[in-house]
Amino acid sequence: MAACRVRSASGAARSRSAGLAPRGVVVRRSRLGSPGVEAGGGESPREQVAAIQRSRLLAAALSEIDKRGYAATTVAHITGRSRVSRRTFYELFANREECLCAVLEEAVALVERDLAEASLAGLPWRERIRGGLAVILSFLDREPAVARVCLVQALGAGTGVLERREALLARLAHAVDEGRGESSPGRDCNLLTAEGVVGAAFTIVYSRLLRRDPVPLTNLIGELCAMVVLPYLGKGAARREQLRSTSVLFTPPSKRAAPSAGQADGDPLVGVPMRLTYRTARVLEGAGEHPGASNRRLADYAEIRDFGQISKLLGRLQRLGLIENEAGKERLKGAPNAWTLTLKGQQVTQSILGTGARAAGANGAGPPAQRARSAGSRSEVVNQASRAT
Repeated sequence: MAACRVRSASGAARSRSAGLAPRGVVVRRSRLGSPGVEAGGGESPREQVAAIQRSRLLAAALSEIDKRGYAATTVAHITGRSRVSRRTFYELFANREECLCAVLEEAVALVERDLAEASLAGLPWRERIRGGLAVILSFLDREPAVARVCLVQALGAGTGVLERREALLARLAHAVDEGRGESSPGRDCNLLTAEGVVGAAFTIVYSRLLRRDPVPLTNLIGELCAMVVLPYLGKGAARREQLRSTSVLFTPPSKRAAPSAGQADGDPLVGVPMRLTYRTARVLEGAGEHPGASNRRLADYAEIRDFGQISKLLGRLQRLGLIENEAGKERLKGAPNAWTLTLKGQQVTQSILGTGARAAGANGAGPPAQRARSAGSRSEVVNQASRAT
């Protein structure tokens, strides 16, 4: 099966497998003392910036595809909404389809975690089916944009996304097919029966999402469960499922954010009209770790060889209120500047480090961790990170 290839800040691209690994890698803060050396095996500032950029691109892709449709959405729409450069987009994704594939896998990973937390394993088959439907439909109700993009717009995408979707439907069909051993009617069924049942349920949900029906999808739990169990357990069991309460059986213990949600919390530069680059992150962290650092010292930490460039960057950060010059206007001619973070600068710097770690941890565990193309090189990963949209 052709796999979508998605890249992360850690380096080499690898093909995705059919399964989805849970998230949760703990990423330690790196230090600026030695350029290119990571502390404790954690993410470097370059990787943290790349993780923030990737999150903004996924959120923008989700919004633009939901608004325009997949066919009408271009890379320019995605980069324009996210305020991330086109160059950075192609450092993280090969094309628009690969970006959509990443959105799809983000959503599937969240649903899988909800399913694991619902503790359905060990329950009778019929209860696993009903509980699984409750988990999936509850997620789709909480994240309607994700639902429309992944279940409606994805049908117009390329081969990689479609094959990913088919693999997911096949997994659902195999779960339904376990009902063959439940009773005598089920023994006359085969895998094609399960595929037909899953396809029918998908079509029903698809039609509701396509017309943006305001009625919660969880109201369908009883009818869909009855439709699934009918060929395996008979009419009586199906009727009982229809009559059971349609109240949601599962409430996730924590409301995890899909790509569309939580952007303001995840963007350290909301309201700060500046670009977030690898070197900007290095300069801010250097000023925080070494208060009173001179232009030359911060240039060394940020690996900036052009002193005109470091002067412009420091001036821009000062105008934004992120750093201040302790040497003041009265310093002697020729004396070095002494840069330190303002309170606002400290907040932004900590947010960059914390957000990068969370994003990298959320996306970086095992196969199918999200992977970026070129972080191992010295080329700068550039991002237009301003107000979240």
